[in-house]
Amino acid sequence: MNTIQGTLLSLVAAALLMPAVTSGEEEIASETAPPPARIEHPPAHRDGYVWAPGYWEKRGRSFRWVSGTWINERRGVHWSAARWEQAGDGWRFVRGHWEP
Repeated sequence: MNTIQGTLLSLVAAALLMPAVTSGEEEIASETAPPPARIEHPPAHRDGYVWAPGYWEKRGRSFRWVSGTWINERRGVHWSAARWEQAGDGWRFVRGHWEP
């Protein structure tokens, strides 16, 4: 594999591992509360990046932890982390997203 192929492969892999960065639309509903958030200790600050903390992802009838990751910073907006919110008798998931 040459250098260009390796670079392209790295870029594709990084894009696949990034959290959703579109809107904060409510998505998945659950009757079961997610487990307590895990305590993560993010690495030291990186210029040009924002830490997106981990969150619980609903998988069928169970939850799976998705570890935090660095995402490219966007000037003039801030990252609102993915989270579960109580909604009546259930729970709804709000994706991580950028806010003005």
